[in-house]
Amino acid sequence: MTSLPGRGVSPSSSDPLCEGNAAPSSSSSSGQDLKQWKNSILSCVFSSPFSIFEAHQDSSANRSLKPHSGSYAWSRFLRRIACTSSMWRFLGASKALTSSDVWFLGKCYKLSSEELSNSSDCESGNAAFLEDFSSRIWITYRKGFDAISDSKYTSDVNWGCMVRSSQMLVAQALIFHHLGRSWRKPSQKPYSPEYIGILHMFGDSEACAFSIHNLLQAGKSYGLAAGSWVGPYAMCRAWQTLVRTNREHHEAVDGNGNFPMALYVVSGDEDGERGGAPVVCIDVAAQLCCDFNKNQSTWSPILLLVPLVLGLDKLNPRYIPLLKETLTFPQSLGILGGKPGTSTYIAGVQDDRALYLDPHEVQLWVLSTSQAVDIAADNLEADTSSYHCSTVRDLALDLIDPSLAIGFYCRDKDDFDDFCSRASELVDKANGAPLFTVVQSVQPSKQMYNEESSSGDGMDSINVEGLDGSGETGEEEWEIL
Repeated sequence: MTSLPGRGVSPSSSDPLCEGNAAPSSSSSSGQDLKQWKNSILSCVFSSPFSIFEAHQDSSANRSLKPHSGSYAWSRFLRRIACTSSMWRFLGASKALTSSDVWFLGKCYKLSSEELSNSSDCESGNAAFLEDFSSRIWITYRKGFDAISDSKYTSDVNWGCMVRSSQMLVAQALIFHHLGRSWRKPSQKPYSPEYIGILHMFGDSEACAFSIHNLLQAGKSYGLAAGSWVGPYAMCRAWQTLVRTNREHHEAVDGNGNFPMALYVVSGDEDGERGGAPVVCIDVAAQLCCDFNKNQSTWSPILLLVPLVLGLDKLNPRYIPLLKETLTFPQSLGILGGKPGTSTYIAGVQDDRALYLDPHEVQLWVLSTSQAVDIAADNLEADTSSYHCSTVRDLALDLIDPSLAIGFYCRDKDDFDDFCSRASELVDKANGAPLFTVVQSVQPSKQMYNEESSSGDGMDSINVEGLDGSGETGEEEWEIL
């Protein structure tokens, strides 16, 4: 499959574990001509709904088209065929989308057969989905950055895909929080400070809050190290440690933390990987929000990470419908998962196929004022094309590695209550094997949560002994909702 040009990145490096890497052309010149031809035409077709092809535009493609010109008629024709499966393959999708509904981070895109036959409706379905997909933050392998800690690694190629996938998930949470679910990447500069600030946090240096350097340092006690692959559970715990450390540092310096939400790593037992469904405890979530708000009783935004093991060598088929349904939750942030040994960021689903952003493309680390992978926090004119991808890749759901993690973002108490209601309904559909369960609280005789600084004003009914700040508990007696 050939990715679309125009992202301002270096060519993809070969990765033996990466599904769907771009195949090299037999003729570099003819391949480049084909890419330029595709880019020129498609920029005319889709420039009004969204701007995917930010770099290397043909100047002639940007001229206004007269309503009765031959070019305009050709553009209308291409808009109509853009909804066909052959056009999807032309766009770079590894498998053509069908007329079935697409669920993408809690939003449904209707791609009915009637819509496919109407160009104006197609724009509100296929084109709208592509605009949404290409607006999500895409973070990939990089090379040429400063060595990680005291190692000699200046690249994460072939081992950092889980870290990159997790960065994408957390980046979406920050986008949803600061800019909203309906936000789309603007076609015009200057960009908003919130958008640029989020991208800056994921740069590849110790100065960037959520860099691969800082994540590996935070996850040392969970086995994270440069050059080593890591599982989703350890990755979630590394995020918990990094967020807590980051908040403590900023509070000591300026009285504020720069991670704007509580973080709840959901687990059902001591180490999170010994079987049994993880348990979302409402009282624990409330206490975490209370701690985030410095012991005030008001609710705060909260990010939930739910590590799961859903089989031994392969994913147990009984869980597939449940995983698909989590992507329909309005709070959905997608899934850290992929084929065994190959992590991707799964953000959507259609029929029995997972739609994902692939971190396995190698980009050169660059720091400049024009085109950059690392973006300065105050550079509102930065080229951000390397943080967005227009290529929709897919994977059969039954091929997903059974070790994965699901993310959810709840903006406020009402949003969290809605999440709990949907999750409880999902438990009822699970026939005794839920992905995770929801409870109100532990039995009073059991100890649950411990954070020395916690006093829990307004939360006296919560037993807060024995919890480390993530909501992780031992084998407790639960009151099932």
